Amino acid sequence: MRLSAIISLLLFSTIETSLAQSAYVKLGEQALLDGNFKSAVKQLEKACLVDSTNANALWMLGYSYYHSENYKKSIVAYSKVIAIKPVDASAYYYRARSKAFLGRDASLSAQEKEKHLLGAIQDLTKAIAVSADPNDMKLYQNRGIAYREYGLFKLEHAANNADRNRGINSLRASINDLQKIMDTNPGRSDISTLIDLSKEKLATATGKRG
Repeated sequence: MRLSAIISLLLFSTIETSLAQSAYVKLGEQALLDGNFKSAVKQLEKACLVDSTNANALWMLGYSYYHSENYKKSIVAYSKVIAIKPVDASAYYYRARSKAFLGRDASLSAQEKEKHLLGAIQDLTKAIAVSADPNDMKLYQNRGIAYREYGLFKLEHAANNADRNRGINSLRASINDLQKIMDTNPGRSDISTLIDLSKEKLATATGKRG
């Protein structure tokens, strides 16, 4: 086969692949916008099979998995996004949310739960660091909740003073994050309630009640 014919064949294959992926992405995007996440998953999985490096398709796939309550696959998808775009704050945020849900899964071992709970805190910390808006209160709110959940987990499963101290410090970190939101917006009664909850758990853990 002549070189010109080979080049033409390769070009046609590339165009055909690109068109196929584009169709899957568009169908997946529309299903996502319609709130039909299971359908979105089907289309976006096909798109990512065609091109596993398409960060936008992977992001939407992770989001669709998340809203389909398939948190393990959501984590995998967002991990791929982060590998391609390591400063995508939204990918860290949704990976953290997925990890937080898995951290509450009663079917998982204590070791697996801790890995996910701690991972959620780490991802939210990274999201804050790389976010275009480092004062995004949504990130602090979710990290404040994640700190509380991790703190309660460590206190419940404390095998020694080090575990207990980690639990207490996590509750204090929870209060600090949530207080940052209250300082910016004192009218947030929902945040005030979350702070009171963390303070109550901290008081119980330390034996210091007001």
